[in-house]
Parts: sequence; C-alpha cells; structure tokens
Amino acid sequence: MKKKAQAPAAPSGNPDPNTLQLHKDPAQTDAAQIAAMALGSVAANAMTARTFAKGTFGALDVTECVMTLKKRVDATHGGDLKHAETTLTAQAATLDAIFNEMARRAALNMGEYLDATERYMRLALKAQGQCRATLETLAAIKNPPVIFAKQANIAHGPQQINNKTTTRNTSTRARKTETLQNELLEDSGHGSTHMDAGATTTPARGHPAVEAMESVHRPRKPRRKSGGSA
Repeated sequence: MKKKAQAPAAPSGNPDPNTLQLHKDPAQTDAAQIAAMALGSVAANAMTARTFAKGTFGALDVTECVMTLKKRVDATHGGDLKHAETTLTAQAATLDAIFNEMARRAALNMGEYLDATERYMRLALKAQGQCRATLETLAAIKNPPVIFAKQANIAHGPQQINNKTTTRNTSTRARKTETLQNELLEDSGHGSTHMDAGATTTPARGHPAVEAMESVHRPRKPRRKSGGSA
C-alpha cells in the first residue's frame, strides 16, 4: 500500500510573535543596531499601538507591526500623505459618532438628571471640537495656506545688512527739526534777526501802555540820628 505524499508545511514566519526580529546590518554591531531600534520612534510607537490594539485584534506580531509602521514612515518621507489623509478622515468620522452618542445620552437625561445631562453634553462638545480640529488639519494638508512675504534675505553663510537709507532719513529729520527750532528763535519784527537774551533793545512806540516809566522824584528819607553818649 502506497503512502500519499504529504505537502510541505507552509513557513510559519516568526516563531515568536512577541520577539522582534532584526535584519542584520553589516555596518553596525548587534548592540548598536538594537540600541538604534530601541531609541528610535518607529519601534516604540509600534509597540504602543500593538498594546492598545490587543483588546480588539488580539496579539499581533511585533515584527510585522514595526515593519508596517516603517513602510508608512518611508511613504511620508517620500511625500505620500495618503495614509495621513485616510487616518484623519476616519478619525473625524469616529469623533462625529462619539458626539452623536454623547448628545443622545444627554437628551435622555434632560429634565430629570441635570448633572448627568451636563456631563454628557460636555463630552459631546469636546468630541465635536476635536472633530472640527481634525477636519481643519485635513483641509490644511489638502490645501496648504499661502504665505506672502514682503522681503526675504537669503544667503549662504554670515550675512550683514546695512540700512543706510534709514540712517540718512534719521539725519535729515534731525536737521529739519533743528532748523525749525532755530527759525522759532528768530524774530525779525523789531529789527533783530536772532534772539539774544543779553542784548538791550529799544522800547517800541507802538504800544504806549507798556512804555518805560519815567523817574519819580521822592523826598529823601531823613537819616536817623544815632543817640550818642555824653
């Protein structure tokens, strides 16, 4: 009796889904490669995401989680933002569902349990605010804002800018101010072109009311006789 040939067993891949398998890099030592993976952002975030997803999807292969996240990071570095847009769109839909559920529960408690109504409404409005912020971020990715710059000084290495125009304008303003002050000190109405506090001026006859007064003759006060001793 002939035995049936058995099909070869399919490769099981990683024998331990909880052990991270690294591809050997000839340019690095094992210790350096492990340290780079541990201190990097990809492996750490993959471990965190795997822990949170365990309740929904069960135990995931840690190596596959790291490799999947690494591919998404490389795509983002290459300018492909499809995954980011997909994530934001899906999260906005989830936040909208949370808002509706919390708002529904607030409506059910309204009229009888005001404290529960207020708590559910606060959660609903928080979900609504996060949904709005998520959609704004998605819109900014799809249509980046345009920034208009009046002046951009770009140079390689040290750069020095001399604003000589500003200096000349400042000097001109200073000279103009000084000239105006000098003109205010000049008075040519009475034959004088410059104001001199020490000069003697001739009284004008145009205003008799303010003419100089004449001398007044007053009797001399008699001198007191000093009493002398006999």
